Amino acid sequence: MSSSRQQQSRDQQRRQRRRRRQRARQNVEPPSAGQVEFTGPMGFMQRNTTPFFVGGIAVLVLSLGSIIFTSQLGSTDTDLTENIDVVSEKEEPKPSQDSEASDDADIVRVYDAPPEMTINEYLKYEAILELPNGDVQIELFPLEAPLYVNNFVSLARDQFFDGLTFHRVIPGFVAQTGDPTAGGFGSPGYNLDVETNSILFDVGSLSMARDARGGVSGSQFFITLGHTPHLDEGFTVFGRVVDGLELLHDLTPRDPAADDAITGDTIIGIEIIESRY
Repeated sequence: MSSSRQQQSRDQQRRQRRRRRQRARQNVEPPSAGQVEFTGPMGFMQRNTTPFFVGGIAVLVLSLGSIIFTSQLGSTDTDLTENIDVVSEKEEPKPSQDSEASDDADIVRVYDAPPEMTINEYLKYEAILELPNGDVQIELFPLEAPLYVNNFVSLARDQFFDGLTFHRVIPGFVAQTGDPTAGGFGSPGYNLDVETNSILFDVGSLSMARDARGGVSGSQFFITLGHTPHLDEGFTVFGRVVDGLELLHDLTPRDPAADDAITGDTIIGIEIIESRY
């Protein structure tokens, strides 16, 4: 088949998947999402926004005098390959400005609890990650990581990931997404229990992110873009890319802690394919 026919076939398949997702949205009317609620220190700051704002203004005014007499300190580079704590608690989360589906009232962004187990561990599950520049095919591991796969499949079928940003892309390390705030702070309102298996990390491995306290994010996931054996001890592989890895290597590099102004690439949608072996 010529390259033009192959491209036409891929375009037709993408249009068909998009129509299926649109029909699914029309048949389901989930409750509208509320404000993301945080626990611990972040929850305290969220519930006391006004005092923190006023206090921040006061501290800023008092600090202006000293800033005039101080010079900017040099920063020390951090080896990002040694740290994949992908949900930070350093500052209050901000709404996403570059997640296309963040204002879509048909998509639920906040849940009361993790989804109930609905997958069959003995069936085959694949995820088609649809990007603006093509599709990435991912094989999921329901038998080795049923909790993570069930959660991922459930959110994908709810169109939770549609329009979300790859908010952290470190070439040679990871491409990370699944955060409704696009800043590294967001979640679907719950964390997951830790799940482990013996699968080792390799290029194209799929894993759930963890927060600074070691908890497992309910929605943020990452795909490795290089060899990362140091992640074997702290993270769990629940899928792997079998086609389209080059598309992930082409994603716009972005670090939400340093590149706030850079617009990340977005997910058009994720289709789940369930079949028998």
